[in-house]
Amino acid sequence: MAISKTLSPANFVHRLPSVSLPEAVNPDHLPCRAPVTAGHRPENTSGPVSGYGRRRYTCSSGTGDRHERRTRCLGGGCSYLCPRIALPVPVRCFEGGTVGVVFAGDNMKVCRFSLYLFCDVESRMDFVDVHETRSHTRSSAEEEGKIGKGKQKAENGGRDSEQQQASKTKKAKVEGENRDANGKPAAVVAAEFEEFCKATRQHLSINEMRRILEANEQDPSGSDDAVVPRCQDMMFYGPLEKCPVCYNQVDCSGSNYRCRGAYSEWSTCIYTTTDAWRRDQPVKIPEGIGDETVKEWINKQDSRRYPCRELTSSNKPFGGLMISLSGRLSRTHQTWREEIEKHGGKVSNNIIGANSLVVSPAERERGGSSRVAEAMERNIPVVSENWLIDSIQKQQAQPLDAYGVVSDLIPEGRGIPWDKMDPNEEALKSLTAELKLYGKRGVYKDSMLQEQGGFIFEKDGILYNCAFSLCDQGRGINEYCVLQLIQVPDKNMHLYYKKGRVGDDPKADERVEEWNNVDDALKEFVRLFKEVTGNEFETWEREKKFQKMRLKFYPIDMDDGIDVRHGGLSARQLGVAAAHCKLEPLVANFMKVLCSQEIYRYAMMEMGYDCPDLPMGMVTDLHLKRCEEELLKFREDLKRAPDSGDKANVLWLDFSNKWFTLVHSFRPFIMKNLQELADHVNEHERLCCLGERCGRTTSINVAWLLELLQVAAGLECIRDINVASRLVGDMSGATVDDPLSDRYGRLGCSVAPLDKESDDHKMILKYLETTYEPIKLGDVTYGASVENIFAVESGAGPSYEEVKKLPNKILLWCGTRSSNLIRLLQKGLLPSVCQIPAPGYMFGKAIVCSDASAEAARDGFTAVDRPDGFLLLAVVSLGEQITEMSAAPDDAKELEEKKVSVKGLGRKKPDESQHFKWVDDVKVPCGRLVASEHSDGPLEYNEYAVYDPKQVCMRFVVAVKYEEQNVVAGEE
Repeated sequence: MAISKTLSPANFVHRLPSVSLPEAVNPDHLPCRAPVTAGHRPENTSGPVSGYGRRRYTCSSGTGDRHERRTRCLGGGCSYLCPRIALPVPVRCFEGGTVGVVFAGDNMKVCRFSLYLFCDVESRMDFVDVHETRSHTRSSAEEEGKIGKGKQKAENGGRDSEQQQASKTKKAKVEGENRDANGKPAAVVAAEFEEFCKATRQHLSINEMRRILEANEQDPSGSDDAVVPRCQDMMFYGPLEKCPVCYNQVDCSGSNYRCRGAYSEWSTCIYTTTDAWRRDQPVKIPEGIGDETVKEWINKQDSRRYPCRELTSSNKPFGGLMISLSGRLSRTHQTWREEIEKHGGKVSNNIIGANSLVVSPAERERGGSSRVAEAMERNIPVVSENWLIDSIQKQQAQPLDAYGVVSDLIPEGRGIPWDKMDPNEEALKSLTAELKLYGKRGVYKDSMLQEQGGFIFEKDGILYNCAFSLCDQGRGINEYCVLQLIQVPDKNMHLYYKKGRVGDDPKADERVEEWNNVDDALKEFVRLFKEVTGNEFETWEREKKFQKMRLKFYPIDMDDGIDVRHGGLSARQLGVAAAHCKLEPLVANFMKVLCSQEIYRYAMMEMGYDCPDLPMGMVTDLHLKRCEEELLKFREDLKRAPDSGDKANVLWLDFSNKWFTLVHSFRPFIMKNLQELADHVNEHERLCCLGERCGRTTSINVAWLLELLQVAAGLECIRDINVASRLVGDMSGATVDDPLSDRYGRLGCSVAPLDKESDDHKMILKYLETTYEPIKLGDVTYGASVENIFAVESGAGPSYEEVKKLPNKILLWCGTRSSNLIRLLQKGLLPSVCQIPAPGYMFGKAIVCSDASAEAARDGFTAVDRPDGFLLLAVVSLGEQITEMSAAPDDAKELEEKKVSVKGLGRKKPDESQHFKWVDDVKVPCGRLVASEHSDGPLEYNEYAVYDPKQVCMRFVVAVKYEEQNVVAGEE
């Protein structure tokens, strides 16, 4: 809604919503009169504010001072105050404020005055230039007298006069609504704009429109279809301001204004608004453009004010869609035509040009009509009538593939895209899907060339095999690309290329080309690499230098190995190997679990990184390092970012796009939204419990915490699975007689079961039972029973003999996923990737343990259908100095540099009276969990953080089974 350049008080009442008039403002309580600054501020700051349109003002004294000097506010909105008559002249605030009105009775006149700006929400607002409506010869005292009479009349008019006035105001509002700054109804303005658009097409060429846009500092680039409406909108409604987020072009899409620029090379800007800023300057027409009609329009423009553009409704699910109908539907075709057109779509009698064909269920039973056959030939979706019904009901066009009635009749079968499936169905498909690309030497499965003995072409130490990813959620893009040169024995070179949306395989662009000349094939490979990335191939492969380009793919740096989800065997297959293994039976069964595909498939599925087209379980350390650097950089950016607003939103969007480009996912999401996280992460309930344990008080903070925690945990999971992939290798074609013994030898860690009658076994059982609390998911609680306990001595890190010589030793619990265990045994305990205000990450890059088995059990618990898990016990030397903290530090860098151990104080602690000493003066903080004096702390249990890996020695692995304890009846 725009406010005109000259607007009388009476019209002002007509145009704006009616609110009760506050009492006259005391002149001593006038708003701050400090100088104001503005983008188009007149030089004379002491006189009346003239002009029209929207401007940005900021009071130099600050919002706080202005708020203190304001006596009241019209519904939280913004106001101009008149120092002459002490009556507020409210205006609209674009940051959420309301619009008030000025009571303009017969005895109340407004004279010209200087306007002083006040806003208790934000300093972006419309303003009105009030002109005098009476003779200048009347004195101020006479004016004040009339004001007093008018005020007295208003106060003594009684209830009837108030109702009469309210009725008049309401009637005036209805009569005056939907009018532009020139007083014309919105329908008339829309009709004039339509005629204007027709005229511009006749009298201006495309090149002339581009010149006009450029002359008015608007974006002249883009297709003709983008330039024409942009120029027409600017010439009729006024030049648009740049996007306040990325400073690129803003265009009108009909239902809103949307930025068409990019925030960075990773992200398209997602800024949208329904009330865009426009400049209050006439349109500039370069010399030599246009005929007499254009010149006549220019002359008219000098004396007119820009109208306000009326936006169309955005809740039309079929907007821009052409739909074709066939067969006997539940409603007549004419009824459906009216409904479709009512909701923004169009109905076509022909298949050509249609986006979809809606048919009756009988079409399938009788084998399909000729129209169905034609639609199938043209790859046009054939859907049931329910698609129309559900789209209208939900006010959003539903995915066509979910309503297909002939998908299984198509030779390759379209199916439903993975990201449109029910999460349970997607999980099942993910767990059973075959990995199509397992590493740098893997021939892509869909090429069908591996069956012919094909292998990746290698020259001068370079393997010609590349995988790419691109995620730009501002444009709805989540795609992958595979490019390979495959040599088939006794045949020519083959170039394989595939590009498509993740999870929508049948619609991917895929081709296999055979080349007689190797050099020509290499040139084509290099050309395609530059086409999809904007970078040179050899610069990337030899130097690993790469510059991300806008809307271009980024390479997934695959390593020369085999993803464990492809190279490992199933637990059933490994059962035979375990039965014939030379290892002690319990150890053989332990290795069977660690080498099976299932635990890694489940982990990737739960994290959402299970795309079969890209091998996230076999990437280089350099790629993982890039991921970690982006996470740490984003963590630092968050410290300087605003809590909310467009700048904060685009910062989260940019990181989300970077992350889901580097770490590919079926269901990318823009972070900082708890519901989207719930849809994306299957372990949502466990993370929600974690959020509650962190003591967060708002949903935004919990969402921020959980999303960042999900990213950090996902990175660590991928890192550990890559370690497992290198150790397990390819077991499908194993030539060794005892593959489990072979992998045990590679582990570099001794594993031996404890005798269940030993003192150590009994001590650990007691420690676990006294410091454990059941895990609660919904209305079900889960306990943990010990299956086996293994004593371990890792070759990585310090030995127990070294650690036992250090001071202040304590036996502590560590939680881990089963998929992370190989890395822990082979590499030892490693610090967290970054600082996050959550258990396990609160104290920065530290090795974190707990004196409560309940904490470790929650970290190790995955899902109710996979009850087996592992807990770790480590001997930790806390050193001579320990820092106790009841809250997360603002910055953990100082702690990391000093390497001083930290004890995070939880809301619960083991009863100190039950603590005891184990061998070698190692303290065991065993005891029933009791409430501590830190009831308001963010940690539920005590945590111990050490920054030097030489102070930690892993001692035992406890195999547990999570068992349902009871089911609590839910309330209706």
